[in-house]
Amino acid sequence: MEIREVFARNLRRHRQRKKLSQEALAHEAGVDRTYVSALERRVYAASIDTVARLAKVLGVKPADLLDPDSR
Repeated sequence: MEIREVFARNLRRHRQRKKLSQEALAHEAGVDRTYVSALERRVYAASIDTVARLAKVLGVKPADLLDPDSR
């Protein structure tokens, strides 16, 4: 599985578990809602700084968003 697919799947799963909309996650992480949408659709690759900001908002480690075995 490609890293963008792993990241997109984990990002969506963790966001939904926190019951956050894409807009709410984006606002708290300081990014645009359309960017979160694009990340979840594998259109863009996130920078390491963005991964860290999203992970912080989601209450997980950045590595959790990149782990292909994350459940």
